[in-house]
Amino acid sequence: MQKISLGDFELTAVSDGIYYLDGGAFFGVVPKVMWERKLPADEKNRVPTGLNSVVVRSGEKTILIETGIGNKLPEKMAKIYNQPARLLDNLAAAGIAPEDVDIVINSHLHFDHCGWNTIRNGDKVVPTFPRARYYAQEGEWRHARQQHERDAVSYMTVNYDPLVENGQMELLNGNREIVPGVSVEVFPGHTENMQAVILHSGGKTACYISDLIPTRAHLDPTWVMAFDLSPIATIDNRKRYYARAIPEKWLTIFTHDSQIPWAHIELDEKRKLTATPV
Repeated sequence: MQKISLGDFELTAVSDGIYYLDGGAFFGVVPKVMWERKLPADEKNRVPTGLNSVVVRSGEKTILIETGIGNKLPEKMAKIYNQPARLLDNLAAAGIAPEDVDIVINSHLHFDHCGWNTIRNGDKVVPTFPRARYYAQEGEWRHARQQHERDAVSYMTVNYDPLVENGQMELLNGNREIVPGVSVEVFPGHTENMQAVILHSGGKTACYISDLIPTRAHLDPTWVMAFDLSPIATIDNRKRYYARAIPEKWLTIFTHDSQIPWAHIELDEKRKLTATPV
């Protein structure tokens, strides 16, 4: 758990734990001999993958960005991916109860990003954060409901449909300011409607860029995950992000880095992208 100040905001990185993904899928067409220098694999070719959420305290609101895998995976998926389910414990360690959360923002609706949106209560699925207003992109939700063969395994309706049905989740259509200093901006590539969360206060900016740049090992625009639906869009939007984030010295928040939650992305003397932890 790490904390940092961003102007008048307090940011706390909280984790749902670490799960394991196939290294080849995590790095797509990049040869293993190259990516394993940055992120070594285990005997099953899996790499440790963080589940980083961020709590933003703005004074008036407590905002949770992303909710990890949660505790509702089917047995087979839990065996494949692991199900650490530590977010609520880590929130409690930070002094945050589910009732304290005012806003939940999901970058997209893959099971490892919105799993704690809801919990099971007997035979019912109920909101984990009972007072919170949830936000996701409508296009993302509609794609999830299609259950397309390409990525149906990534979506679990119990994580979001109950919230849409009870009116607690607001479906957005494009970029939007949620509250002063907290906005979302669509960065296609991983999914068509994935949104980043941009935080701005006191002349400083941070961005939860989600799966556009999942870890420090994915800084190179061409190191694209096999999970990405539109690899060319990922490359173009990474470059679009760097064009703003680097000169303006944004703090980049990594959704899946298992060692650090955030860093400043910079260009070294050889014009190579580097990440400097904070």
